[in-house]
This record gives sequence, C-alpha cells and structure tokens, in this order.
Amino acid sequence: MSLRQPPLAAVHEAAGADTTEFGGWEMPVEFDSITDEHRAVREAAGIFDVSHMSEIEVGGPDAEALMQRLTSNDVAALGPGDAQYSMITDEEGVIVDDTVVYRLPSETPEYLFVPNAGHDEQMLDRWTSHRDEWGLDATVENRTETYAMFAVQGPDAPGLVADAVDAPDADNEAVDDIGRFEADYRSIADVECLLSNTGYTGEAGFEVLAPWDEAETVWDAFDCQPCGLGARDTLRIEAGFLLAGEDFHPEDNPRNPYEAGVGFAVDLDTEFVGRDALASATEAGPDQRFVGIRLLDRGVPRHGYPVTTADGERIGEVTSGTMSPTLDEPIGLGYVDTGHADAGTDVRVEVRGQAKKARVESPKFLDR
Repeated sequence: MSLRQPPLAAVHEAAGADTTEFGGWEMPVEFDSITDEHRAVREAAGIFDVSHMSEIEVGGPDAEALMQRLTSNDVAALGPGDAQYSMITDEEGVIVDDTVVYRLPSETPEYLFVPNAGHDEQMLDRWTSHRDEWGLDATVENRTETYAMFAVQGPDAPGLVADAVDAPDADNEAVDDIGRFEADYRSIADVECLLSNTGYTGEAGFEVLAPWDEAETVWDAFDCQPCGLGARDTLRIEAGFLLAGEDFHPEDNPRNPYEAGVGFAVDLDTEFVGRDALASATEAGPDQRFVGIRLLDRGVPRHGYPVTTADGERIGEVTSGTMSPTLDEPIGLGYVDTGHADAGTDVRVEVRGQAKKARVESPKFLDR
C-alpha cells in the first residue's frame, strides 16, 4: 500500500531529508539532525511540515450543535477566530483522539478541527454518521488534502511570521493581534493563509494553513531551520504533550482525559458523547495518572517499559521517552498508579530487563 505524500514531498527529497511512515504518510523525520533541529526551536526558530495532520470542516445551521456533541470542550464559548484544545471520546469516556477546534473567522459559525494524522476518514465517518443519526443540518467535509500545514516554532517564530506576512505597515505588527489560541487570515507571499497562535513544542509560534497547491510558495517565505518529526517528538515530550497512538489508544491503551492529564479540556456542563461516563469518573478519581519520569541511571525510557517500585511491584508503564536534547537527561512520559504519582516519588524503570532508578515529575519538564 503506497503512502500518502505531503505537498512538499519533492522539496523534502531535494533537501536530502530522511523520511519515515507516520499515520499512513511519508514524512521527513530529520533534515540535518534531530538534535540540531530541536535546539534551533528551543533557541531561535524552526519550521515543520505537518501537512499530514487531518483537517475536517463543519458548516451549516447545526454546525455548532454537531461540534458540541462530539467534542468535550465548550464549542459555544468560541467566538469568530477562537480555538480550543478538546477531546473526542466514546460512550465510555475513552479518548478516541485529541484535536484543536477552530471557529473560523466569519460571522456564520463554521468550524475546522484538526485530528491526528491518518484519522481524517475515521472522523469524517464519525461526524457524518452522528449527524445523520441526530438529524442535524450540517455539512462535513474532509479538507486534509485541501490545506498544507506548517508549524513555525521557537522564541524567534512570532517575529519571523510577522516578517513573512504581507503587512500594510512598517512595524510588522501583522500578527500582534492574534492572541494565544486565536486564528485569523493573513496573506503570505500573496497567498491567503489561516494563521493560528498554537503549536506542539512548548515554544511560542504559529501554525499556518495554506492552500495545498501554494505550499512551496508559503514554505519558502520562512528563512529558518527546517525540522522533521524526530525533533517534533523530542520537543513535545519535554513539554509533556500527548501523542495519539503512544500515550493513548482507544484499544491498546484506553485512557480517559482525567487519567491523561487533560481534564481541563472537558466541560461537563455540555452534552457530548462520553459526558456521563466522565462525570462518573470524576467522582471515583483516576486509578492511574499521566506523569513525567526522569531516569537517574544510565539508559533511556521507551514506550512499553514497565515502571515499578523499588521492591519490584509493577505500578505503571512508560508510553513515550527520549534522551532530552535540552536537559541532556533521559526522560519519559507514562502512567503510574495514583498512590505513586506525586512529584518526587522514587520509582524504577525496567530498561531491557534491568531496574533503573527514576523519579516521578510533572510531565512538563520544560514549562515555557
């Protein structure tokens, strides 16, 4: 089965990028080195091609009602140009996917939400089947191959984006009025794009949605380090962000938002699929919690490695891990029993059968 190609596939090949399969797409994993790209984002700025992310557009008279009933946050609270992080849960409150929901900058409520890579057809089916079941008047369209998506991230990123925007003034304030988790249309190299003040690195920056056929024009407007999925992963681990398929999976690693540390994205005052199960879950409290784990011995925590007490009692497992380029220490994310989840708790991580000393910490190893 052939992999889906991003609009910049030829550009990545010409740049000598190493590629990998991710979510059914062939995407660049690194251009120069993961460490160099990671440090560029932490210290200056980098640009990622994330055109593999899914995009679903929802419009029509009942667009708000459909979004409200299929995502866990309060869609009705969004004004034109607002965005929010949200969960998509099943009837049992288990996370099916996480997403960012945008109310597009128009007076008529229209929405674009961004599920994870390779989930576009799944979410299109989910939205259309529930729309039909509930008799709602809404359009649902898969826009994944309509838009290219780039992430410009790092402390210098806002200035780079301001410089790239076709601003009418000399002070390059073209993005100053786009606040955190807000979005608006701007022209870059004479191409209309949707800029959102969001990201997945723990740094300042913007995500840029551009027409698929104009991807190269917009990409070339940014003069900074190109980055691949390798650095995207190390950056998000340091920031404590979830990765679908690694830190949660509806079958292999079913988690509700409270276990996964994203209860802030759940509004129980709204009615959505999984709401009643999550209301019950808040009363019982989670059996396990999503935590950061810093290895104190040599080794690197990896997905699936057991977490134990000093006596060898299994209390959880690592779901993501890396050697942190910023901290120069081995760190991981994972779940441990609630009684062992407080920061500072001494634990062990079994690395290739050997128990390594480790310490529980906040998932946010770096809090920007």
